Amino acid sequence: MRIVIAGGSGFIGRELSDYLLNQGHDVVVLTRKQRQASREGVTYVRWLQQDAVPEKQLGQVDVFINLSGVSINKGRWTAKHQKQIYQSRMEATDELIRLIRAMPNKPSVFINASAIGVYPASHEMVYTESSKQVAKDFLGKTVVDWEQKANSLQADGIHVALMRFGVVLGQEDGALPLMALPYKLFVGGTVGSGKQWVSWIHVTDVVRAITFAIETDELQGPVNLTAPTPVTMETFGKTIANVLHRPHWFPAPALAMKLALGQKSKLVLEGQHVLPVKLQQAGFEFLFPSLEQALSNLFQNNKKSR
Repeated sequence: MRIVIAGGSGFIGRELSDYLLNQGHDVVVLTRKQRQASREGVTYVRWLQQDAVPEKQLGQVDVFINLSGVSINKGRWTAKHQKQIYQSRMEATDELIRLIRAMPNKPSVFINASAIGVYPASHEMVYTESSKQVAKDFLGKTVVDWEQKANSLQADGIHVALMRFGVVLGQEDGALPLMALPYKLFVGGTVGSGKQWVSWIHVTDVVRAITFAIETDELQGPVNLTAPTPVTMETFGKTIANVLHRPHWFPAPALAMKLALGQKSKLVLEGQHVLPVKLQQAGFEFLFPSLEQALSNLFQNNKKSR
């Protein structure tokens, strides 16, 4: 298949591009910069620039994957940064919709990134794709508006899957390097109360699940991309300590996190207990269903890469 990825140069996008290439697909990465293909099978097409005309270069496309948007993990959540996070997602999705609707032959599948931040933070609730509760904060609004925009493509007869990412764990990117750093320095400990949920997933299972969704008709609408075994923050920290053979003893109080991170502290001080019901019902099998398996794989691979 010919698969177009918006946001293909980011953390998940790079992993996904490599995975799809290994599966024998043609990969097109939409980019704001003029770039040359770094490996066989990848084509770079400029977009979101005044002189860019991507529709003249894309040709026949089978699948669009939208991972585009300013990272929520970088920088403080100032009003300006929140506006960039929101508008970058709306702008990219609007442009993809325009491109698709201009095509004489429409793609069959549209995969749109989303986030479990759509669910309200809670210690007690367990969320699945059928849960109706919606967070009223910045992340909740961003996800609701983003999903609504992407879902409009269903009216064009396109299979739309809204992939709600949990905390994605990778070797060098994502949340794990920062979460593991205190333990590597022998100062790791519980963050905040430790009772907040961490609904995590290994990046390899992310790219496998996205590919699975492309091939599985029933995976439409919201799809939770989390491992089937969420844990509390305290358990998450203790598991890092165990896998790295480090102590778990220096707590990071909530007040200190709020002072250091501002509003972004919600990402570590609040959480949701989210289950991937749709994926499991459709028959998806996780390579890393437990946190210890995932961390052992990532930390071991990190050692081998040095």
